[in-house]
Amino acid sequence: MNPILWMLIETLGSLFASTCVLRAYAWRVHLSPQNPVSQFVNALTDWLVKPFGRLVKPTRQMDWPSAIVALVVALVVALLFFMLNGRAPSPGPVLLLGFIWLIRWSLYLMMGIIILMAIISLINPYAPLAPALNQLADPILSPIRKVIPLVGSFDLSPLVAILLIQVLLAFVHPGSFPVLIGS
Repeated sequence: MNPILWMLIETLGSLFASTCVLRAYAWRVHLSPQNPVSQFVNALTDWLVKPFGRLVKPTRQMDWPSAIVALVVALVVALLFFMLNGRAPSPGPVLLLGFIWLIRWSLYLMMGIIILMAIISLINPYAPLAPALNQLADPILSPIRKVIPLVGSFDLSPLVAILLIQVLLAFVHPGSFPVLIGS
C-alpha cells in the first residue's frame, strides 16, 4: 500500500466523519445553529448530509442524517483500507473496522473538545467559542464533576475525562480484533 495515499485517505476520512459526528453531537446538545461552531460544521458537511436528510429525517434528540453520513464515511475508509492492502473486503471485517474507527474518531473528537474548552477557560473564559465548547463538553464533564469536587479553584474533571477517554481508546483498538489484522 502506498503510505502517502493511505495517509491522505485516512486523514480526510477521519476529519470528515468527525465533523459529521460533531454536527450530530451539536444537534444532540442543542447547540444553536447561529453559533459559529455550528455554522462552520454545517458549511463543511451540508453537501453530503442534506441529501441524506431527504431520506432520513432528524429527530428532536438525534441528527440521524449526520450520524449516517459519519458511519458511511467510516465504512468507505475501512473498505479502502482492505482494498489497498490487497485483502478481499468481506462485509464483517469492513463493518467492524468502520465502527471501531468511528468510535475512535468520536473519542478523539471529545478529547479535543475537552482540551480546547480547558485551554480557553484558562486563557480567556469570555472568548466567543467558550460558550459553545462548554455546552459541548458539559455532558461529558458534569457526571465527573459530581464525583470529583474542585481542588482549590481548579476543576480536575477535564483531566479525569481525558484519562477515561484514553482508557476507552485502549480498549477500542483495531489490533484487539484478530479478524482485522489477519491473524
